[in-house]
Amino acid sequence: MLFVLDVGNTNTVLGVFARSSSNSEHYDKLLANWRVTTRGSQTVDEYGVLFRNLFSMQGLEPKEIRGIIVSSVVPPLDSTLRRVCERYFHQKPLFVEPGIKTGMPVLYENPAEVGADRIVNAVAAFEKHGGPCIVVDFGTATTFDCVTGKGEYQGGVICPGIGISADALFSRTARLQRVDIRKPAGIIGTTTVGSLQSGLYYGYLGLVDGVLERLLSEIPGVVKVIATGGLAPLLGSGSKYIQHVDEFLTLEGLRILWERNARDLSGKPAKARVTSRPRSSNASQ
Repeated sequence: MLFVLDVGNTNTVLGVFARSSSNSEHYDKLLANWRVTTRGSQTVDEYGVLFRNLFSMQGLEPKEIRGIIVSSVVPPLDSTLRRVCERYFHQKPLFVEPGIKTGMPVLYENPAEVGADRIVNAVAAFEKHGGPCIVVDFGTATTFDCVTGKGEYQGGVICPGIGISADALFSRTARLQRVDIRKPAGIIGTTTVGSLQSGLYYGYLGLVDGVLERLLSEIPGVVKVIATGGLAPLLGSGSKYIQHVDEFLTLEGLRILWERNARDLSGKPAKARVTSRPRSSNASQ
């Protein structure tokens, strides 16, 4: 089995993949997935107990794990998670970082600046949907990542996430109460709670569609727009431009990157397909 971890600023999403059959060349079956709070203060043993308990709840054996790949945007946690993998799963994890083989050229002026999760999402979106495409990831920040028709990571947009926007509103106003982020019954609120929910939902949806409209006007061809992240089902369903909501896009991207690097890790030929080759000095190798 393959254990994948997407470590975000607010949440960490975990997944376990297995081969669907003994003849399968890929880890193509998602057996289990979990979303837990990212806590920088937790120790190696606390994370180890948490992960093993999650495995136990699903009837999975940690000793069956044959590989681990981690995408992290929280560098202080990297050493902790590395030790968790080695101590509790007896595996050396592969981190998504400069030097990993992605099969996707990165056209950023400084490719090392691109967050690991953004590259993972771009690789998965191009593999599954082709290009050109845009990935909208609704996380702590909302990111828009653009991939060319040739499978190159072009760049994108970073905005404050809807949760950050809501927190700023509630912390700076004395009389407005904290509310759940949800789609209201109508845009005109008839209570304070309804008005807040309408402003958060439709206001943020306007931001998303406004950014997408401008991006789509600059990208030639028929562009696929894919949403992922915790709030993707809520906001993706209301967008004029988002065509696909893929809850497990990042986990799939981690699986794909693991397979693309399998040869270097095991000394055996990699089984995964490489959809594009670096064509510039800025390519991720």
